[in-house]
Order: sequence, then structure tokens, then C-alpha cells
Amino acid sequence: MSQLSLGAKTVNRNHLAELADEIAIHPIAGTIGAEIRGVKLQGGLPAETQEAIRQALLRYKVLAFRGQHHLDDQGQQDFARGFGDLVEHPTQPSRPETAILELNSTRGGGRADRWHTDVTFVDAYPAVSILRGIVVPAQGGDTIWTNTEAAYAGLTPELQALADRLWAVHSNLYDYAAERPAASAADREVYDRVFTSTVYETEHPLVHVHPETGKRSLILGNFVRRILGHSQEQSDLLIRLFQSHVTRIDYTLRWRWQAGDVLIWDNRATQHIAVNDYGDEPRVVRRVTVAGVAPVSVDGRRSRPRSKAAKPPASTH
Repeated sequence: MSQLSLGAKTVNRNHLAELADEIAIHPIAGTIGAEIRGVKLQGGLPAETQEAIRQALLRYKVLAFRGQHHLDDQGQQDFARGFGDLVEHPTQPSRPETAILELNSTRGGGRADRWHTDVTFVDAYPAVSILRGIVVPAQGGDTIWTNTEAAYAGLTPELQALADRLWAVHSNLYDYAAERPAASAADREVYDRVFTSTVYETEHPLVHVHPETGKRSLILGNFVRRILGHSQEQSDLLIRLFQSHVTRIDYTLRWRWQAGDVLIWDNRATQHIAVNDYGDEPRVVRRVTVAGVAPVSVDGRRSRPRSKAAKPPASTH
């Protein structure tokens, strides 16, 4: 067990001993993830506790809290506001009178079973995501995260230099049928009618500098369409090269959900995937996200939107 390790910023030293007694940080995997015990998540946590959690998030990238059964939608949002302003999904509707996105496997579109960083098809995608387990399958339905900062550090110097120069186009529009041939009719309908109701294209650097830690991290995942300045064939090869490296097992954490779990991740330094291995069992999770800023490349250029347009109606011919 590792007690509070707060990185570059620290809470008031007079309170460290008290906090260490209340909060135990248990690293889970070698390069990513920690479980925090002794905290009841809610809005208005003491400033020192909130700061301790934030610094642990910057270090471990993913934080897990078991047994948060007391949280409802409002409590989840109140806690999330301790990290910044809330931001809703740009195309998918939130639960009524909330900023919360519900992912329900029984309603279509609820199986996020491709590696991704949340909402990278917009320029200022979320900084932090907070996911609460509502209904959990008896077997399966795990989530896996990978540390994109560690993945960058694990590249050879030659590949780092290449990645530092590359920019990619991200979009929420892709060949859904080709990439997900086993998807249900409900999943396809949600993708066509809701997820791509507005089509976004954004240019991101392949490598960005984290706005809080200053460390370099790779921006890839399922929303990447092509690498700028390269043919589609070359783009596909480059994307496959770097993405396969990002998802190496030694950079990952796999979490077995229980109802009442809350998982928080730094969306600027991770990718994740929900394992789609639970058949027809229901899986319901609720996510709230905290606003981020547009990433900045290693040479100081900021991500930029290319286009935003309503999706044209499907051809009837």
C-alpha cells in the first residue's frame, strides 16, 4: 500500500497525517491505476481531500472507489464539479435534468467496445471522466484502461521523434457496419440516428503535452480516421503501429465491476474499452465528464476543429 503521494503539488502539510489516516491509496497495476479507500464521494469534500484525489489521479491515471452506493445522479455531479465544469456529450442526450450520459447495454449504443479516449472528435475533449456502476453483469463487462503517457515513454527515440511530428484527423463518422459487423440493429440505429446526428472532424497532434503535468502522451483510439499528409494506406499503417503499442498489456489495468463502484480517469492520458463478453445480461453505467482544453502539440500548436455539420439524410436509392 502506498499512502498519499501528491506529485508536484501538495496539500497543507499540517493536514497530511490526518489525510493519510483517512485515505489509503492502493496501486493496482504496475503502470496505471489505484484503488482509494476511506473516502465517501460527495460534493463539497474538504479541499485537502479533493486535492489529494486530484493529485492521485494525475499520478495513477485511473482511480477506483468501491461501495459508493449512496451516490445518486446529483451526488455524482456534485462530486465531479470538484474537478471543474461539467460538459455534456455533444451528440448523445443526457439523463433528464442532468449532465449524465447513461450507457445501457439493453437500449442500443451502450457497449463502448472499441479502444477510445472519450470524445476526441471535438477539439477540447473532456479532461476527466467519472463512471458509476448501476447494474453489473454476473460475469464479464469489465473495463480496461491503458496509460498513453507510459506508452509514449516506451517508444524508441526514433518513434517518439516521428510521433511528435504527426497530426491526425478524428471524427465520430466511420464505417460502422465494417468495423462492428456483429452489432445489433438497435446499436446500428443509435449510431445512425443519435451518435452521428452531428458529424465532427478535428485535427489533433499524435502527441500532446499534458496541461497539468507537462508530460507527453499519445492521442489515438477509435475516432482516428487518418494521418495528415499521408495516403490512406500509409495512415492505416502508422495508426496500427502506434495504436497496437498503446494497448500493450503492460500498460493496462482491467477492472471487474461491482454495483456501486465509481471509476475516475484522466481522459488526457488514457484510452479505455468495455469488454463486450456478457451476452444479453444488462449492464448500466452512468458517466459525467469534466470540461477540458484543446491539446497542445510538442511545438506549441493547438488542436483545431475542421468541420461540424448535421449528418445528411441516408440515400433512398
